[in-house]
Amino acid sequence: METELKSLEEKVSLLLRMYQDTRVENKKLQKELANSHHQCEELNEKIHVAADRLEALLLNIPENE
Repeated sequence: METELKSLEEKVSLLLRMYQDTRVENKKLQKELANSHHQCEELNEKIHVAADRLEALLLNIPENE
């Protein structure tokens, strides 16, 4: 019985360590995801600005008759 309790205690301890490790990793991944979303928004804004500039340039090109 004591051996079984010791084994159970070790398993619970391992589970708690794994849980804590997973929480730390999840926090890190959440930050990385937030950073990725922010970068994506910035890149999308740059794309829109570039597209607007390109459209303005195209409108200024004289048409050949």
